Amino acid sequence: MIKTNDIATKRVFEIFEEISLIPRGSGDMEKIADFCENFAKKNGLRYIRDKANNVVIFKEATKGYEKAEPIILQGHLDMVCQSEGEFDFLNNGLEIYTDGDFVKARGTTLGADNGIAVSYILSILESKEISHPKIEAVFTTDEEIGLLGAKALDKSILTAKKMINLDSEEEDILTVSCAGGSDFAINAPLSFEKVKGTKVKLTLKGLKGGHSGVEIHKGRVNSNILAGRVLNLLENFDLISIAGGNKSNAIPNSSVIEFCVKDANSFIEAAEKHLNIIKGEISAREEDFCFEIETLETNEFNVIERNLRDDIIYLLTTAPNGIVDMSAEIEGLVETSLNLGILKTEGDNLYLHFALRSNKASALLYLEKKLERFSKCIECKTESFGFYPPWEFKDNSSLQALYKKCFREEFGYETKVEAIHAGLECSVFASLEDFDCISIGPSLFDVHTVKEKMSIPSAERMYKLLLRILRESK
Repeated sequence: MIKTNDIATKRVFEIFEEISLIPRGSGDMEKIADFCENFAKKNGLRYIRDKANNVVIFKEATKGYEKAEPIILQGHLDMVCQSEGEFDFLNNGLEIYTDGDFVKARGTTLGADNGIAVSYILSILESKEISHPKIEAVFTTDEEIGLLGAKALDKSILTAKKMINLDSEEEDILTVSCAGGSDFAINAPLSFEKVKGTKVKLTLKGLKGGHSGVEIHKGRVNSNILAGRVLNLLENFDLISIAGGNKSNAIPNSSVIEFCVKDANSFIEAAEKHLNIIKGEISAREEDFCFEIETLETNEFNVIERNLRDDIIYLLTTAPNGIVDMSAEIEGLVETSLNLGILKTEGDNLYLHFALRSNKASALLYLEKKLERFSKCIECKTESFGFYPPWEFKDNSSLQALYKKCFREEFGYETKVEAIHAGLECSVFASLEDFDCISIGPSLFDVHTVKEKMSIPSAERMYKLLLRILRESK
């Protein structure tokens, strides 16, 4: 149970614990949508559930707020599923616990991105004491894999022109703009030959990983790019398989390579020499990086033909990754970037999946074209998908003004106003006519990793601030 002495937020944390027991990884939205639907029925609230499992719940204004403009409260239902070892996210709930001032999950991502938003909104919908205008509570699906639910939602069912998105991760930052994005995939056919030798398995692990948008500027090492570097250094091997990462928008923190070699001892000695040099080089920013080399059986193996092996090494050593350009308008803002989030040889196919981001649509298009050109070094098929537009800054926002006033009076200092180099569902809604939108949230740390944690005091403070904004939205 989450420990809190704050009565106002107690119900929020109870709901958070409830939804943490519900499997809700991206692509597995049925159960959490059922929960929201049943919640609406239990509380006698009108709702709409669509084919994408988005759920919109409507609550009428409380007394005295009947003439106030309606407001959308919005969060997404899915979470990024990462674990330290084997964990069945399809059938098991999370084991969450309190550690001092933080909520964590044992061995997995916490899912506070965006479970805390869902908990905030449901507690408001359930309450008979909170004052507010008419609320249109929008719970979207599959945000983490391309804002799919938000894109599929029929926006005509909404009447409000103001929206508070609750998917930001730093309490003292008001987010007013975000990058657009898309996904780019390379599928290359592989052919194999039989070779006798010893199988050697190399695991690169312990890297920090993280969110490929908000943490791309921190210099965190991408394990798939590192795997390419290692392959380029080694000699006298055949390649059996390579794999790293399982989410395009998460910087991969581990990769596994399987080799077939004639002289295992010499190969391992050379590999350890190179890897120890790399470890020393990156230790200041990746202090937990380590590697593991295992000698497995000696047998005859299917290995990737050597010309294709060399193409793979070329792809991985030359692949664009990380920051491409910084903003000239907003100091310190990454404007364009990409992340090789998924790499795998599976069956007779090589698969690379990049997440692309930019605050400028033209730069995003250029990045797609660049990857198309880059991939021509190997026989393959490419695909661009999941596009969503940037959310551009609005300088006459009444919602921004109200939030800044409430924040200053509540906390005694000014909130920071920033753009973010990550995708937010605000971009999908902000294209609507006369739409006014902000994004806020409590402080979360190491999101999309097994170290993810949420500050309890911050969650309490931001909930109270949200209630104040609703009270003052007359």
